[in-house]
Amino acid sequence: MKFTDGYWLNKPGFDFNFAIQSFTASMTEDALRVVCATVPIEGRGDLLNHATLTVTFTAPMPDIIRVKVEHFRGQRDPGPNFELYESPVKPVITETEDAYIFESGRARAVVSKKKRGWCVRYEGDGKLLTESEYHGMAHAHHRESGIDYMIDSLDLDVGERVYGLGERFTEYVKNGQSVDIWNGDGGTASEMAYKNVPFYMTNRGYGVLVESSSDVRFEVASEKVERVQFSLQGQSLTYDVIYGETPKGILDRYTALTGRPALPPAWSFGLWLSTSFTTSYDEATVTSFIDGMAQRDIPLSVFHFDCFWMKENHLTDLTWDPDVFPDPEGLLKKLKARGLHICCWLNPYISQESNMFDEGVEKGYFIRKENGDPWQTDMWQPGTAILDVTNPAACQWYAERLRRLMAMGVDAFKTDFGERIPVRGIKYFDGSDPLRMHNYYTYLYNKLVFETIEEVKGEGDAVVFARSATVGGQKFPVHWNGDSSASFRSMAETLRSGLSIGHSGFGFWSHDIAGFEQTATADVYKRWAVFGLLSSHSRLHGSSSYRVPWLFDDEANEVVKKFARLKNRLMPYLYGAAVEAHEHGVPVLRPMLIEFPDSIACETCDRQYMLGANLLAAPVMHADNHVDYYLPAGTWTSILSGEKAEGDTWRRETHDFLSLPLMARPNSVIPMGACEERPDYDYTDGLELHVYQPEDGEITVTVPDLKGHVAATYVVSTVDGKTTVQTDCEKPYKLVVHR
Repeated sequence: MKFTDGYWLNKPGFDFNFAIQSFTASMTEDALRVVCATVPIEGRGDLLNHATLTVTFTAPMPDIIRVKVEHFRGQRDPGPNFELYESPVKPVITETEDAYIFESGRARAVVSKKKRGWCVRYEGDGKLLTESEYHGMAHAHHRESGIDYMIDSLDLDVGERVYGLGERFTEYVKNGQSVDIWNGDGGTASEMAYKNVPFYMTNRGYGVLVESSSDVRFEVASEKVERVQFSLQGQSLTYDVIYGETPKGILDRYTALTGRPALPPAWSFGLWLSTSFTTSYDEATVTSFIDGMAQRDIPLSVFHFDCFWMKENHLTDLTWDPDVFPDPEGLLKKLKARGLHICCWLNPYISQESNMFDEGVEKGYFIRKENGDPWQTDMWQPGTAILDVTNPAACQWYAERLRRLMAMGVDAFKTDFGERIPVRGIKYFDGSDPLRMHNYYTYLYNKLVFETIEEVKGEGDAVVFARSATVGGQKFPVHWNGDSSASFRSMAETLRSGLSIGHSGFGFWSHDIAGFEQTATADVYKRWAVFGLLSSHSRLHGSSSYRVPWLFDDEANEVVKKFARLKNRLMPYLYGAAVEAHEHGVPVLRPMLIEFPDSIACETCDRQYMLGANLLAAPVMHADNHVDYYLPAGTWTSILSGEKAEGDTWRRETHDFLSLPLMARPNSVIPMGACEERPDYDYTDGLELHVYQPEDGEITVTVPDLKGHVAATYVVSTVDGKTTVQTDCEKPYKLVVHR
């Protein structure tokens, strides 16, 4: 939110209390508390009739400094609050003549004692990260509305760039943008986002998490071009300065605090095929799709039933439409006999025509208006009510229906929607603040579904396909980017959103191949299929038309076949990257900056990415078949053609539809499996170790089993140009060296 009219003036109607100088301080074993004056203090009477701001520093984890800024400290906290995993450390707190110093591991806050010189300097390993200084920290009051706001802003250095803030479709680098952390269903061509995360990182080795599920507003080098400002309604503001030194280090610390991504089952990495949304489908249609994929040797892992597996106007009642699917258990049994896993669409909105509605009203299972009636709307379905996810009984009621579906053979659920959550004139079962529940609703919704699957199928075999999210939502993978359009432009904005959410702690991400809205031309379909099959998860899904490749052209069959089979061969490598995401929060599809933090060129790359640590992918997004991409230093090798290219340069290439720049990093090892037909197999059986441009030294490669445990370790050694391998695995392998 912007509070100023240029640099010198404030917007009319606002009264401000800016932190001017530290006035008093107190220290305990765990905290430093500084009282800030908001007027210059020359004598004991100067604080009369003026506000103070109380700033408390604590250490929720090593290398993290929590900052809580309060105006009125006696306000009730109705919640909700993010579920955090703290491991508090005893900070080192000291006082000098000029400053109060608070240290958490390698991170340090230095609070100036200077009169009329309020400044908090944040450091990592003794180096300046950022500062909160003049006219940065404040309380604001809007006289007409009576609304109070808390504000702080942190400096940006020359060349400092900001990333993240959830899954955003705007420019990859967030400098110059105003960002509202407010979940909405706006498609992928707007500044609105389905997954808003009040966390950003910069290329200077730190990140900032604002600990509020409310409508946090960021001005990223926009209102004040030298700063990132964040503000929210209320009397207090809490944020964490997270020092990680590198992007990987930041994500490791951030996901340790907010939750690690669960490891999805290996089968979920294969190709998903959907009925699409409003198309007509029944058992014959479904079977024809699956038969068509098999006839064309296109491996399929998951079949997804979208909304109308239920009866129209009855969404959501979690009951198969008997007119279309008279024997759902029989159908699912047939599909599973073909080695397929099953996913079904759902959401938490329940039509008044649903067979769940009357019971939900009677038992108080829906979000209610202040008079006790269920809140309802005609948006989406007639008379829609919304499940109250703060009510444990309502959650169990909903979960029991999911268990019934899983007993029939359903393996996963697409948890759609979760963004259109009302905030005015309503109340929740647990008394949560409706404003703060708007974004947080999705966390509880996806947690409910994910944990229900986990209870039935066991840890390590749970997966959802979720659209909305907030802080902590990364624990419940997978997420897809929402309603994109069938164009190259939408393909580019989709990739930007994937890079952005990768900076936000989400390890697994997908998108609708060839766009959700409209029907793609054959060239867009084929290019997007390659991009989709080189993402962590891959789904063919659309709105009003089917997405099977033979409806586009014959070559589309070959494109989907080639890259679906390639992805399955790459699973020993990809599942290893998935384990890294699970253990450290580093995404499978990762921005170039995450792997090359010292490369200035990589700071702005938004049309390419690293797939895991060692594969660079640059999807082709132009009708004339050209692609521009940056290769970091070294000799890179195409894993498709074997051609080599020297890096530290930008390249423009032209590729046919069966190709793209898919480059192996110099001095890397890519383990490839022997199976092209499915993603879940014994990765050590027939393994090939592809070594690219080896340098003298050792590279240790671990290959996981289907639970993410280490199945085998291979130590690849190169001495004087000769490469050998030592392993603890008794199964034979093949060593392929690319020089």
